[in-house]
Amino acid sequence: MAATGDNAAAVGDRPVVLVDEHAHAWSPHAARERFRAGLIGPTAGVAAGHTQVNLIAVPADWAYDMLLFCQRNPKPCPVLDVTDAGSVTSALAEGADLRTDLPRYRVWQDGELVAEPADVRAHWRADLVTFLIGCSFTFEWALTAAGVPIRHIEQGRNVPMYVTSRQCRPAGRLHGPLVVSMRPVPPQHLSAAIRESSLLPAVHGAPVHCGEPGGLGIEDLGRPDFGDRVDAGPDDIPVFWACGVTPQAAVMASRPPFAITHAPGQMFLTDARDEQYRVA
Repeated sequence: MAATGDNAAAVGDRPVVLVDEHAHAWSPHAARERFRAGLIGPTAGVAAGHTQVNLIAVPADWAYDMLLFCQRNPKPCPVLDVTDAGSVTSALAEGADLRTDLPRYRVWQDGELVAEPADVRAHWRADLVTFLIGCSFTFEWALTAAGVPIRHIEQGRNVPMYVTSRQCRPAGRLHGPLVVSMRPVPPQHLSAAIRESSLLPAVHGAPVHCGEPGGLGIEDLGRPDFGDRVDAGPDDIPVFWACGVTPQAAVMASRPPFAITHAPGQMFLTDARDEQYRVA
């Protein structure tokens, strides 16, 4: 799995090895070990059959606002775990360290991005509460099994993500726009893509929009706000799913004093199996 764009950038003085074509066969534990050692790149297609999650850690005095924001906006923010303040572990991944075991993080101060390290131990605070939110990479295995092509995996790219004109329901001090991920789907596979993703509501579920991107206020599919541009087939229909980068858009809009998130498309690999979240 090759990386493109800023996915190929070095991280400080750490060695960088990009996620490779054998990553689908890794166990989640092996993937986390590689990320801890300095591996970076988008995690689409990594550790087949295991659930991937978005990460956002906020100070404890913002944690209720974040929990309420997620509860009010379950499509983009389906919560799979919430840690105690200061904890660096999750029941979703035995022995994992939330500060080191993602490919890349983002550090925010007053809503501004100040760093994108591969390790956030130097930034961690004892008052941080971490939210682990379902990721649409999880249902890509169901789409693949149903014959739906996944263009960004085929092209070795990160999934394209877009900030929309739709506003999330605000909660306390948090507000912001919905972010979506987009996958071009051939017309003959559209019903399968909708059906299979709808059976996994804990990882965003069914699409929020199909077809004309202007319906979401997106002007140019070739210029995603996060991730990489993906080349569609001549008849492909753009299909949009709610995205777990939405809390990052809320951070930018609401400007909490501090937050740590995953870098878009570079997720936390859990030990949970995808079928645990399938409703039928």
